[in-house]
Amino acid sequence: MNPQFKKIIENELESIKEKGLFKEERILGSKQGRKIKVGAKSYLNFCSNNYLGLAGDKKLIQAGKRALEKWGFGLSSVRFICGTQEIHKELERKVARFMGYQDAILYGSCYDANLALFQAIATDQDAIISDQLNHASLIDGVRLTKAERFIYNHADMRDLEEKLKAAQKKRLRLIVTDGVFSMEGDIAPMKEICDLAEKYDALVVMDDSHATGFMGKTGRGTHEFSGVGQRVDFITSTFGKALGGASGGFIVSTKENIEFLRQRSRNYIFSNSLPPVIAGVNSFVIGQIIKNSAPRKQLWENTRYFRKKMQEAGFQISPQEHPIVPIMLGDAKIAKNMAAELFKEEIYVVAFAYPVVPEGKARIRVQISAEHTRKDLDKAVKAFVKTKKELISN
Repeated sequence: MNPQFKKIIENELESIKEKGLFKEERILGSKQGRKIKVGAKSYLNFCSNNYLGLAGDKKLIQAGKRALEKWGFGLSSVRFICGTQEIHKELERKVARFMGYQDAILYGSCYDANLALFQAIATDQDAIISDQLNHASLIDGVRLTKAERFIYNHADMRDLEEKLKAAQKKRLRLIVTDGVFSMEGDIAPMKEICDLAEKYDALVVMDDSHATGFMGKTGRGTHEFSGVGQRVDFITSTFGKALGGASGGFIVSTKENIEFLRQRSRNYIFSNSLPPVIAGVNSFVIGQIIKNSAPRKQLWENTRYFRKKMQEAGFQISPQEHPIVPIMLGDAKIAKNMAAELFKEEIYVVAFAYPVVPEGKARIRVQISAEHTRKDLDKAVKAFVKTKKELISN
C-alpha cells in the first residue's frame, strides 16, 4: 500500500475511535428474528427493521426455494439487455397495485432508487427543497444533481413555503421528504406538504422505507396513513425492512414517469437486475401482506403497549406513534453505556449519538416487531428501568 495513503487511513480511523464514533459490528450466528444469537448467547432483538417479523419466516424461505429452482440465482446482466424475467414484471405490477400507483420500477436497494431518481429528472434549471432530517440516501441523491438546493427546517411548513417562494422562477420545484424519519420515528405532515406543492406547482418525492407494509389502514404506507393517495408524485421505498427484510428497492409513479426512469436512470440501466430469488420472495410477501393483516395488527398492539410502559417508567420518548421508539437520553456517553448494560441483560439495542443525530440528542433507538411477545416487551422495559437506575441515579 502507498505509505502516505496508509498513514491517512490510520489517522482517520484513530480519529473516529477517539470521538467515540467507531461502529462495531456484532456477528450474528442465527437468522434474523425476535431472538438472535451472538456468540453462544441469545438476545432479544430490539434494533431490527423487521417490523412484521417476516425476515426468518418459514413461508418466505419456502418461497425462496421455489423461486431459486424456477428462475435461477442471477441474470449476469442489466434489465434492458437480457436481465428482465417474468418474475420482475410480476413484482412491479404487484408493487404498483399495492401502493395504489400506475407503475413501478425495481432497483437493487432504496438507496439506489434515491440516487437514480434525482439525477434522472433534475437539471440546473430546477430546485430541490429537502427536509433537514432526510435520510442520507436522499441527501446523496440530491447531491448528484446540478439543481439549486434548499433545506427547510424539519417538518416546518412555514419554512418550506418560504423556500418554495424563493424557488418560483425555477423550471421545476421538488419537495423531498421521508415519510417516516428513521431516527425520530416521527411522521411527515404529508397533507400539508401536498397542499403547498399544489399551491406552488411543485412535485413531491417521498422515501417511505419505514412505513411500507404497515402504516395506514391496509399497510400501504404514509400516503395512505395521511390520506393523500396519489398526490405524492414519486414514492421510493424498500423491500429490506417490513417487506421481508432482504434487499431491493422501488419507485412508484405514473406510467410515463416510470418509463422515463427506465430510459434515463443510470442505476437501473447500468446495474444488474434484482436477483430473481429476491424478486420472487418479495412478490410472495406482498401477497401475504394483502391476505393477512394479523402481523400488522400485532405490530401496532406491541408498539402501543411498549410506548405506554416506557412512558409510565419515566422515559422520554417521541409523541408520534410508530414502531421506532427513540429513548431520549441526551448524553452520548450515557446512551452508549446504557446500550452496553442492556446487552448484558440480553437486550440487543444500539445507541446513537452525534453526528448520526444532533449534539445533545443521543438516544437508544428501540424498534418493535410483530414477533415480540408481551413477555419480551416486559423484559425490555424492566431492563431499561434497571440500567437507568444504575447509570443515571448513581
